[in-house]
Parts: sequence; C-alpha cells; structure tokens
Amino acid sequence: MGVGLKALRRLAAGRRRWWVAGSVAVVVLLGTSAYAVTRADESPARQTATATVDRGEIAMAVATTGTLQPAQNRSLSFSVSGTVTEVTVRAGDDVQSGQVLAAIDDSDAQGRVESAEEALAKAEDALTTADSAQGGSTCLSAGTTSAGGVRLVARDATPTPDASTATPTPDVSTASPSPEASTASPTPSASTSTPTATPSASAGATPRQSSSPAPAEGDCTSRNGQSGSDPVLRAQQQVNNAQVSLAEAEAALAGTRITAPIAGKILTVTSTVGAQVSGGSTVITLGDVAGMEVSASFPEADAGRLVTGLPATITLADRPGEEFAATVTQVDPVGTASDQMVTFGVLISFAEVPADVLVGQSASVRVIVTSVPDGLRLPATAVHPVDESTGTVLLRTAGGDQTRQVTIGLRGDQHTEIVSGLAEGDVVIATW
Repeated sequence: MGVGLKALRRLAAGRRRWWVAGSVAVVVLLGTSAYAVTRADESPARQTATATVDRGEIAMAVATTGTLQPAQNRSLSFSVSGTVTEVTVRAGDDVQSGQVLAAIDDSDAQGRVESAEEALAKAEDALTTADSAQGGSTCLSAGTTSAGGVRLVARDATPTPDASTATPTPDVSTASPSPEASTASPTPSASTSTPTATPSASAGATPRQSSSPAPAEGDCTSRNGQSGSDPVLRAQQQVNNAQVSLAEAEAALAGTRITAPIAGKILTVTSTVGAQVSGGSTVITLGDVAGMEVSASFPEADAGRLVTGLPATITLADRPGEEFAATVTQVDPVGTASDQMVTFGVLISFAEVPADVLVGQSASVRVIVTSVPDGLRLPATAVHPVDESTGTVLLRTAGGDQTRQVTIGLRGDQHTEIVSGLAEGDVVIATW
C-alpha cells in the first residue's frame, strides 16, 4: 500500500514538470512571433533607398548585339591557270604585305617571257638598221622609242619652193600705167624705185601655183609620194608591239604567284598542292584585322535615328566590364525583312582595335543617339513623368517626405534631366 502511494506521487510530480515546460515553450514561441512581426513592420522605413541630385551625362542610346569582322576582305587568285606547287599559309595565319602565299607551275609563263624578250631584241636591231640606212635626210617623222619618249627620224623631202617664185605677183604699177601720173607729177613707181625679182605681168610671165604643196613637219611621205612605206616607222611599230607582248608575258609570270597586298589574317584557303586552278578563281581570302569592326542589325524603330558619326561603345563577350570607344561608320539604306520584322545593317568601327580579337566573335554595341554632357540628373526610377516636360519626385526633408513637381528635359536610358524644381544635393526617394 505504501509502495503504491509513492508511485502515484512520482507520476503526479512528473506531469507537473511537463506542464511547466510546455507552458514555457508556448510563451517563448509567442514572444518570438511578436518580435518578428514588429521587425517586419519596422524594416521598410529603415531600408528605403534614396538618390541624390547630381551633375553628369544624360544619354539616350540604342543597343543590340553583333559580330566582329575585318573592315575589308581581299579575295586573292592566280591570273593564269595551272597546277598548284606551293601553299605557304593556312587559315588563321597572320601575314605581312608582300609575303608569298601560294604559287603554281611557271615553266610555260617563263618560256613566254623569254620568247618575248628575243622578239623585242630582234625588233630593236631592225630599228637600228633602218635608222642607219636613212641617215642625212631632212623630213622628220615621230615615233615612240622603247623608252617611251619621242624620236625624230630624218628623211629626204622635196625642197619647198620660194613663195616669190612659186606664185609670181604682177606689179600693179606697170601692168596698169596711169597717164595722169606720167604727165602731171612724174612720181617713180614702186617697181622702178625698188627693184624686185618678181616678174611682172607686162613682161609676159604667166602666174602659176606649185602642183606639189610643201609637206608639213611630221609628214613622213616617202619620195615616191606613198605613205606608210617608211622602213624606220615600220621598225618602230614592230618594237612597240614587241614591248607590249613582253609586258603581257611578264604580267602572266607574276600571276603565277599570290602575294599578300596588305598585312592581315588568312581567313580561307581553298586549294592544296597538286590541285588544278583556273585563272581568276579565288584561292585565298585575306582579312584586314587591323581595321576590325562590328556588323550589327537594328530594328527599324531604332535604325531611323542612326546616322554615321554617332559615338558608340562596344563590349566583347570575352572581356566583361570593358568598354571600347567606337563610331558608327555605315547605316544600310535598305532594310531586310525577316519574320515580320524589318532590320537595318549597321557597321560600328573601333576607335582603337583591341589586341587579339577574334574574327566572328560576338559583341554588344550601344549607340548614343542624343545626350546632355553635363546636366542635373536623377535616376530614371526616381522621377514619375506626368507629361513630356513635367514629372514628380518624392523629396526627403527634415519634416518628412514630400511630393514635388519638377520640370524635366532629356529622358535618358538611366537618368532623367532635371531642368528646374530641384537643386544639386537634394535627396529623393529612389523608387516609389
């Protein structure tokens, strides 16, 4: 009996201890909840973001993405057909101006050059012989020498008759004597006072003109009156023709090699050693990577505001955080329709091309359409526009936050220009 009472007492004591512990736990939970609710109500007032009116650039820009490409590409080819004997580069190689990139078999072209040189030497010998055979003549003919100048060739010519003997002029005073002059005043006539070799009409001479006019200087008519029979002229023409043939052969020989016209990067190589190529077909494409630019497309709503010369910035995918100055250099005048959207191609050139850029890599471009270089500004989220020129802000003062109306100017992408209503240093609620 005594043992049962002790057990009951221990059980009752245990129940009291659990009840006390449970009560304490409930009180702690209620207190924690009340504290959390109070903290949630107080946090927005203490964490409200503010912005200060300052001075700086306000800019409106349009942005898109594009790819890097060389400012110019050169398609290089052989000028004659043949078998490729040498290719010294591959895609991706950097080359210098004048470097030999590829060659074809030049044996035929070299043979044509040698034949043309022999033909020119024979023609020049013939010209020298013709010059010697016509030494001492007086007619002058013009011909082009091998040096490209003008050579004068002397020839025999028919002497030019004197004008006084070829066309006798009758003396008027003797042909028509005047009786009044002989009786009234014996004035000597010009024929008697100044003797002349010209026969007068009264002396019985009949005036006549020469049947062969004098050849002008440069007229290479031969002695028998037939033009085109001058051996010097014929020899000179043969020299000229031989020179043209030699120049063509030398150009064909030079065309058996491809050399880099500019320094740049090899973009494509389409032929290998042993391949047959046709003259004029592209074998190598060379890019001018020193003048890299970004090719991008803008929707028509943005492209209408773009003109050449606008400032821009370029951000490369492999260099986050870096911005490179650039300029719009071309805006396509004709758009391209795709999926019910019209876009216009735009080229943006680096002010200074970064080192080690990759052809075809992606880039983000931002073109500044209009800007205010130094104006009062606030973050765009702090100003609620009312109309085109008016907005409201929530100004923080010592007496509390107040709504104030302001005059706004340019509404840029990140900032809004404050024309009046606020002063530099005023603090407003950044987002409301």
